[in-house]
Amino acid sequence: MDALPTDPTALAALVFLLGLKHGFDADHLATIDGLTRYNSRRNAPFARWCGALFSLGHGAVVIGVALAVGLASSNWRTPAWLAETGVWISIFFLALLGILNLRAVAVAPADIVVQPVGFKGRFLGRFARADRPWSVAAVGALFALSFDTVSQAALFSLAALQFSGLGYAALLGLLFLLGMLITDGINGLWISRLIARADDLARIASRIMSLAIGGVSLVVAGFSAAKLLSPKLEAWSDDRELWFGAAVVGALLISFGVARYTSRRGAATAATATGSRGV
Repeated sequence: MDALPTDPTALAALVFLLGLKHGFDADHLATIDGLTRYNSRRNAPFARWCGALFSLGHGAVVIGVALAVGLASSNWRTPAWLAETGVWISIFFLALLGILNLRAVAVAPADIVVQPVGFKGRFLGRFARADRPWSVAAVGALFALSFDTVSQAALFSLAALQFSGLGYAALLGLLFLLGMLITDGINGLWISRLIARADDLARIASRIMSLAIGGVSLVVAGFSAAKLLSPKLEAWSDDRELWFGAAVVGALLISFGVARYTSRRGAATAATATGSRGV
């Protein structure tokens, strides 16, 4: 996200795509998985909405940061050294998350559903036992307090100030929230269905998603590192952030669709087999 579009419409589209992509973050998926499983075991009526609640809390912090940065200064610019350091930190964690998620698929026993691997969930795992809608949203807000999320919100807030000021910064925050709400909300609903089934096809579907998350994380990390090391590649990629973001989100959505299709096909096959045995 080091080269933002200079057109307000393109910037809005990119921020929405970033929200969609952020919803596929391994930490999001792992935490929503834990929250949904915990509340499903408690038969909590809101269990299937844990993804949406998490996203609302997370997005509230993003909007707050965007507004705070906009109010603090309209002339402040991110120092070059800080921006580059942030990119390298993101590359490191993306690569590590990619490796860990691919490893999770490789070492998982064949009879279990593979759960996404995240970092924050390991340090804040106890919060996966949030048992009220407001506390699930609070967990989402807590997970937003990270260098990557805060710096991202601050960056598009500063970019928004070049166009229409604080109102546009708030709008970008809402678009980011909307993107997260779509992916996190669907993920929570899907996990609740996998929990209810827990059959062979559910295990296959979970592996498809973990492989996609791991593979995309490594590709994004590799491409980001290549841009930093190659000025020519960085120049070529300028003004193409929107297309790159769409490609990443598209790859994840296709993987998600394949996983859902696989699990649904398994349910239909199982129902047919049960009917045949009954006859």
